[in-house]
Amino acid sequence: MQPDQPSSSSSSPPSPAPQSAASPAKAARAPQAAGATASVCTDSTIEVGTGQDVAVRMYGRKKTGETSPVVVHFHGGAFTTGDLDNGCTVATLLESAGAVVVSVAYPLTPFPQPVDTGYDVLKWVHRHRTKLGGQGALVYLAGEEAGGNLAAAVGLMARDQSHPPLAGQILLSPMLDPCVGTASLREATGNATGCKWTEGWRNFLRCPRDAEHPYAVPGAARRLAGLPPTLILVGDTDPMHDEALAYAARLEAAGLQVTRHVFSKTTQWPDALLQTGGQPECPCAAGAQEQFRAFFEATRSPVPS
Repeated sequence: MQPDQPSSSSSSPPSPAPQSAASPAKAARAPQAAGATASVCTDSTIEVGTGQDVAVRMYGRKKTGETSPVVVHFHGGAFTTGDLDNGCTVATLLESAGAVVVSVAYPLTPFPQPVDTGYDVLKWVHRHRTKLGGQGALVYLAGEEAGGNLAAAVGLMARDQSHPPLAGQILLSPMLDPCVGTASLREATGNATGCKWTEGWRNFLRCPRDAEHPYAVPGAARRLAGLPPTLILVGDTDPMHDEALAYAARLEAAGLQVTRHVFSKTTQWPDALLQTGGQPECPCAAGAQEQFRAFFEATRSPVPS
């Protein structure tokens, strides 16, 4: 089969070790989500190519004598807002489930730059997986809302390039349908005259043909075979409910391993996933953490190099 259209840009080999930001790496205590243990994270800048630096926030550390899954994580924000602080809830839950997390400050610019940046970070993380997670560490992708779209897109790129190998992808309420017309989204927005997801897609897809590109809209990709096992989490009143479960069904139809879970009574989902410190606790945080832990356990078998 022919691969999906390749990325519009290439990257140079990653640097051999994490590069500190202009100022010394900052250690910060991440806000504690419900069901999660206290987390200490570190802000750094990594060099993914010559003259190409990306800001990241790293959660967790390699444990002596143990191997941890390593997750490349993308925050939400409807492609127009959001930063590393907005990604702290999900990243902390992933860490509490046993992972070392590299959360990416991807550029809030139109396609394809955010996807290309994400793929460059994935290659860097794979190259340094042993230093990050220990000998034999497996690499995963994860993202919520707009970040879920980016995680799915980077997964397609990794498949098409046959590198790096992925153990799985975790998508929480992913934005996958630029038509913004599913029943769940219409019910969530009601009579509102504005829609942040519509505006987000409009800013992300600046060219009409971008909507046909599988890396911009992975939910519409024609070929899904060869993707890693996938965990999809949504809420029962989630605006992204229908498009996320439709993607799960398409992955299953392609013969792929899919785990889906719908949380009930989640009126704040997915907005609660983007909350920063001082905000109310995320609903279903303990349940999400358990889903992460079970997924890591189910996919712990080594993937081909």
